[in-house]
Formats: sequence, C-alpha cells, structure tokens
Amino acid sequence: MSWKIPQKIADILKKGSDNEGIDREEALTLMQLDPHSRESYALMQTADGLSREQFSGKGENHFHIGVNVEACPFNCSFCSLTVKAGVFKEKTEFTHDEVLRWARSAESGGADALNLMTTGTYSFKRLLEIGNVLRKAVSTPLVANTRDINHKEGERLLDAGFVGAYHAVRLGEGRDTPFRPQERIRTITVLKDVGLQWMNCVEPVGPEHDIKEIVDLMFLARKHRATYSGVMRRINFPGSPMEPHGMISELETARMVAVSRLVMGDVPKAHCTHEPHTASLFAGANLFFPEVGASPRDEEVDTGKGRGKGLMECKRMQVEMGWDPLLPSNCFKHEGIRNKKIAI
Repeated sequence: MSWKIPQKIADILKKGSDNEGIDREEALTLMQLDPHSRESYALMQTADGLSREQFSGKGENHFHIGVNVEACPFNCSFCSLTVKAGVFKEKTEFTHDEVLRWARSAESGGADALNLMTTGTYSFKRLLEIGNVLRKAVSTPLVANTRDINHKEGERLLDAGFVGAYHAVRLGEGRDTPFRPQERIRTITVLKDVGLQWMNCVEPVGPEHDIKEIVDLMFLARKHRATYSGVMRRINFPGSPMEPHGMISELETARMVAVSRLVMGDVPKAHCTHEPHTASLFAGANLFFPEVGASPRDEEVDTGKGRGKGLMECKRMQVEMGWDPLLPSNCFKHEGIRNKKIAI
C-alpha cells in the first residue's frame, strides 16, 4: 500500500535532515504527531540517520556514580532522595575507596566518562576531593552533577580534574522544585565561561508537561550549545507525589528524542536518553548512562542493585541497534580501553 507524508511534515524533516536545525513552530508541529503514526516513524528515522552520520556510529556510555544518599531538604517533587519522599531515612556517603572501585571498573569496561552526582546539600569540598582522587587514578574524563555554582567554584572543578558538568533547567522548575530557572541558567553560563563542557537533558518529562515548555528547553540546549542534550522521562518511585500523572512510554520518549535531535542540528557531540532503552537508539539517541550509587529514581541505596543498568548491558543494547561503543568518544579526546569484546 502506498502512502505519502503530508508536505508540511516532509518539509520539516527535509530541513532537519540537512542539519540546519528546525525552528520552534516546526518542533511543536512534530511534538503533536501520534507516536504510532507513519509520520512519527519517519521523524525518528530522520533523526536516527542524522545521528549515525554526525556521530560516526559511536555508542557513548557515561558512567553515573551517585556519590551520596541523603534526605535532601529541597524536596523536588520527582526525586526519591528528598525529606518529603520519606524513602531514605539514613544518610549514606560512599567512601573514596568505593567510588574509586566503581571508577576503575568503568574504565576497564571502556566507559567514555564518569559522571559524579551529589544531592543538593552535599559538601562541594568533598566533591572536589573525590575529583582529585579519581583524576590521579583513572584516565576517564570526569563530569560533575552538583548544585548551582559560581565562577570561583567552576574554576575549582577544573582544578580538581573535572572537564565538564551536567546541569539542567528541569521541567516544572520553580513549581516542582524550589529553584528559579534564571539561577539554573546562570550556572550554565558559568560553566561555559570557565571552560567546562556543559552537558544537558530535557528532564524529567511526564504526561502533565505542556509541549511548549518541553520544546523551550530543547531550544535552551541549542542556544547555549550543549555538548549533548536529549530527553529523560520521569520515573515514578512508589509513593511519589507525581504518581497520579503516570509516566510517558518509551515510544513517546523516542519521539521526543527525535524532535530534540532535529532541534539541536549540528551542535551536539552526542544525543542522550535516560533510562537506557532501545527505542530511542533508532530515534537519534546514541548516549546512555549506566548507573551505580544513588539515583533519584530508585528506592535502593545502590541503584546498581536496583533500577540502574550496568555498563555491559548498555553496550549490548547499543550493539544490537547498530551502534559501536568501542569507538573513541566524540565528547572527549579520550580513547579509554577499547579492546573489550561485547558478548550478545
């Protein structure tokens, strides 16, 4: 049976496939496509082709280490690591030896980066100490995921061996969190000013979020030229105040990943999704985050024993979908260990 994509959609996809980036109204049009429609699959194929060419078939894996578990008083509604959530009653800080063991395991497995995440009240000084320990022990690039910072603190991250920082203006910022979007954006400019790579994701997406708010954050990533962006869906932990809203599906996530990819154009060095799943790997995503330690989506102290996907599992998923995780990273001038064959 023959079929034809409506000309308006075809024109947008053609513009996207030429790596020009698409404008806000075009992105909003694509965000309204039925995820099960032929047009939506054409969108995902367009984004997939763009990423495979631009990223040379590389599957990226940035290994996430949640450094501490603590009931955070900032009480972001989507996070299990808060006082309000009541999930974690005791404070746990993983030792330098534990973090180092995870880091060495990630390096030996060929991870492309180490992302160190802390809760909102975690000591910035201790984060710097961990960075100093790791930079002497492993060659894998270090990325911080911490609170809002100023220029002096950004320079201290650089001095401690960090080459980048993950920071996002979250969906519902100021509504579901106590933070002002302007302050989050100020930190993004700080990272760029001091010479840290800025990593980003549109997150955490739920069914309740207006597509205009979602698209605006896609364009924020493009405006400030994120090293990578993408889409992370919200995962509801049991008892989460967001549970009544439900969650978006992996297919819906993949469609949004594709829209985000066309928005970003030739800006990114990778495109991400979280949590790891195969659908987005044929919709423009090539970057996964294997996880251990604390996670705002889990009830386990060590998400490596809970929801978190392991490095080898992430790499196998990428290989199944035609991505090669053994190639050098596009995000960093770092080759790591690339002699590990992946069993499928």
